[in-house]
Amino acid sequence: MSITTLDHGDGKVDPVSIYEGADIEELRQIVGQRLSPHRLTILGAQRLPGRFRAFHEGPVGLYDLAYGAPVRLLAQDLTDFYNVILPQAGGGAVVVNGTALSSPLSVAGPGDVVSMEWDHRAVNAALAMSRETVDEVLAVRLGDIPQTSLRFREHLLDQANPAVQSWLALARAFRQFILSPLAHRSDLGVRHFERLLVDTLLDAQAHSWSSAVADRGSTMLPSALRRATAYCAEHVDEAVSVSDIAQAARISVRTLREGFRTHLDTTPLAYLRRVRLDRAHHELTAIAEGQATGSVTDVACRWGFTHLGRFSAEYRRTYGRLPSDTSRGRR
Repeated sequence: MSITTLDHGDGKVDPVSIYEGADIEELRQIVGQRLSPHRLTILGAQRLPGRFRAFHEGPVGLYDLAYGAPVRLLAQDLTDFYNVILPQAGGGAVVVNGTALSSPLSVAGPGDVVSMEWDHRAVNAALAMSRETVDEVLAVRLGDIPQTSLRFREHLLDQANPAVQSWLALARAFRQFILSPLAHRSDLGVRHFERLLVDTLLDAQAHSWSSAVADRGSTMLPSALRRATAYCAEHVDEAVSVSDIAQAARISVRTLREGFRTHLDTTPLAYLRRVRLDRAHHELTAIAEGQATGSVTDVACRWGFTHLGRFSAEYRRTYGRLPSDTSRGRR
């Protein structure tokens, strides 16, 4: 996680200015590198200074963006993150998968095609939630790693919905918190706030896994097992033992193993291994899409798979193809 705000040492904290100026093409490239590549067409001659600022970067990022000109943007696929558009000033329109929304206040994610038009006064906040973080939150609810990415059924954030109103208030509170000196002293607090934003958005907005979560209910897993799966997701890149997981769940190792066997039909370390395999899959997919670099060996070792033969066999059993096929974009 990276806190990107500037602390003056006197209690005042400012967002980081990534770009300020009048070169719209340069701004487009910078935004594309930071968030998602997109096409841009300038629609008129009006001009204001453009800007791109980072309030926070991490599993949940918060940015402000103003092109300073009337523009049309097209993002073909967000690929690895979910983007919430929070208009701050000016006017605009958003179309998701060919459907025009009645308000630009919206959310889209992997698999969605998004086009936008903004006037020269438009300033928008972008709340970017990584696909990995959404998958982790969803896995805790489902008791297993989701086999397909979550897709939002409704892309408009309806302000007439009290749940959406509450979530928007939470997003505003996150913006205030991230600019506070306390955020720089409490990494744990920031991480909890990030997860809270994702968790509550999944409750406020209908998505492809809504019915599965509702069928299982909020008490689908015993609270200790939810703590255990959450710990696995949050510490997937660390050396973790069964004792570590049991301690995080606040139960004995024996009880932990019984819980995983009864409710998830697996063992704690097998579950952790599956989480790591899923992370490796996401990274190999990113390499195929040009979003990351590296080899299959690099990826396997990074996620704790030191025996490449066993990694390839396990990967093929799970995803139906070799990891090298994924990294090369083969189906």
